[in-house]
Amino acid sequence: MNRLAIGLSIATAFAAGCGATHLLRPALAAENITPQIIHTGEMEGDALGNANAVGYRSKTFASADGATISIQVGNVPKHMHPNTNEIQYILEGTGTIWFGDKEVTVKPGDLVIIPKGTPHGGTKPISGQVKAIAIKTPPQAPDDTKLLD
Repeated sequence: MNRLAIGLSIATAFAAGCGATHLLRPALAAENITPQIIHTGEMEGDALGNANAVGYRSKTFASADGATISIQVGNVPKHMHPNTNEIQYILEGTGTIWFGDKEVTVKPGDLVIIPKGTPHGGTKPISGQVKAIAIKTPPQAPDDTKLLD
C-alpha cells in the first residue's frame, strides 16, 4: 500500500509541476471539471470510448487548463508526443510496452511517467488487455502524436 501511495504522490507532484506550463502558453482545453466518482473497474466496451480499427479505446473524464485525464485500453502504435508529458497508471492487465528504446513489462499498480519526446506504445498483452488511467499535461493538441516505426 505504501508503494501505491508513493507512486500516486509522485504522479500528483509531477502533474502539478507540469501543469504550471499553462502559465507559459495558452491552454489547449477548456475547463471541464465536475465532481464525480468514476468506477473504472466496472467500465467495459463502449464505456471505454469508441474502438478504433485495432481495438484501442480512450475516453476523457476531465479536461482543464493544465491537463486531461482519460482511461485507455488496448494497443496503440509506437509513437511520441513532442509537446505533451504523459503519466499512465496501470489498472488492469499485464503486457509489454515500448518505453524509450526498449520493451518493458507493465502490470497493475505500475506508474509509467513518459516525458514529452519519449517513444512509447505498442502494448502486447500477456494477461488480459492493459487498461490505464492517462494524465496528459499540457492537454494534448490534435497534431501532437508522431507515429514511429
